[in-house]
Amino acid sequence: MTTAETGQSSGSKTSDDAWAKLVPLDTRFSDIEIKSNDMVICSEIKPSSVERHEWCRITKNLGQGSATIHNKSSDAILVDEAVIPKDGAVDIISGSEIVPGPEGQDTEAEVSDIISSYCLCYLQYRFTIMPAPESRTQLLQILIDPEHAKCSICLNIWHDVVTAAPCLHNFCNGCFSEWMRRSEEKHKHVLCPQCRTTVQYVGKNHFLKNIQEDILKVDAALRRPAEDIAVLDSSASIQSNLIIGSKRKRRLNMPSPTLEERDNLRLQCPQCVANIGSYRCEHHGAHLQCHMCQGMMPFRANLQVPLHCKGCDRPFCGAYWSSENVTQGVSSPVCGRETFRPISERTITRIPFITHEMNRHEQDITQRCITHMGKTVPDVVAEWLRLFNNREIDRSRMPLNHAEMITASTHVCNDCYDKLVGFLLYWFRITLPRDHLPADVGAREDCWYGYACRTQHHNEEHARKRNHVCRPTRGNHHF
Repeated sequence: MTTAETGQSSGSKTSDDAWAKLVPLDTRFSDIEIKSNDMVICSEIKPSSVERHEWCRITKNLGQGSATIHNKSSDAILVDEAVIPKDGAVDIISGSEIVPGPEGQDTEAEVSDIISSYCLCYLQYRFTIMPAPESRTQLLQILIDPEHAKCSICLNIWHDVVTAAPCLHNFCNGCFSEWMRRSEEKHKHVLCPQCRTTVQYVGKNHFLKNIQEDILKVDAALRRPAEDIAVLDSSASIQSNLIIGSKRKRRLNMPSPTLEERDNLRLQCPQCVANIGSYRCEHHGAHLQCHMCQGMMPFRANLQVPLHCKGCDRPFCGAYWSSENVTQGVSSPVCGRETFRPISERTITRIPFITHEMNRHEQDITQRCITHMGKTVPDVVAEWLRLFNNREIDRSRMPLNHAEMITASTHVCNDCYDKLVGFLLYWFRITLPRDHLPADVGAREDCWYGYACRTQHHNEEHARKRNHVCRPTRGNHHF
């Protein structure tokens, strides 16, 4: 009996569009599309044989939410770990997991034995209901009006949308960045292009960006030419929330600042107070607030010094103030250069806490492997960083933004550097042959859910007994 089954079907009332499918959890095998409301699924006995056996019948129930599976085989099958005997039936929903049974399986065996045997030996499927194309289009037509998703500067659908506050009007990043540059040259304030309210903050709107992408998927005619997108991207300068202020002169009869107000002055940008490095902030100049020290720094878009971490898009002031020769002061918080610097200039002496999804057993195994090879953590990280920089590593699972743009010379924050090291150590472990692992762990079975397993975080025994430095073979995670 082969454990890999190729689905064949027969039924009536077929259509070109599948309303559901059986998705094998082993990605080497193809999906089985279900196109009729009452379909029999058959399996091959041998790859070269034309003989097929009926496996199950799937009947679509009224509505869009469920179906009924009838066991047509000569053996029991599993549906969501429940044993369904021959000629039995049960309702299934999207996400139900189904395991076909082998020929000759003793249906009188203990239920736990059947579940264990089936799950370990036979191909498993997940039943998935497909959304109807017409309902998707109708939903978008009802909920999204493209006229309400246009930038009032260029009059096109937003691109990399940003939101201005307090008026909450939305614009293309490139359009508003250019508007802001011109406003700072000519006026005391940056006014909203749509309502002329003084803008105090502006930042990216990730929720509206998803809506923008959905609109363009539905109506490709609304897409702009690639040349226009390139121009917008070259003008875009807003990567995180910008604070856009205008400082008015204090009137002589105004009372002295309170203690709370004096404390707030400590967050003032040093270049707002004095001329430093031949630069002093304009009264209406835009500022960024450092994610680490909460201090302020001027937003100077044309400066070559990085102001944002490429891995998380958060602003950090360490590189900027280092370039201006400003050190930590009492009145103005300032980060040191060590908090935000290029990857190539960083060193690490221990395995970061977040490595291997914070599984301390896997971290200990990795450390033992490194030690057994006569190397240190810095040696291994340097070796894999070289492979990373030469683009010899797949970056699809890299837990950082802009993964394809990151090189050894990229500035990143401490958190993102730890994530990068964890990513490199994952590749170090996953490429190790099993005979290079410590003898007491080399025989461990891989966890079905691999690195994405949630049980490893709260079940100490499971975290220790199963290997979690591997790709998932179940669940919705894909490497």
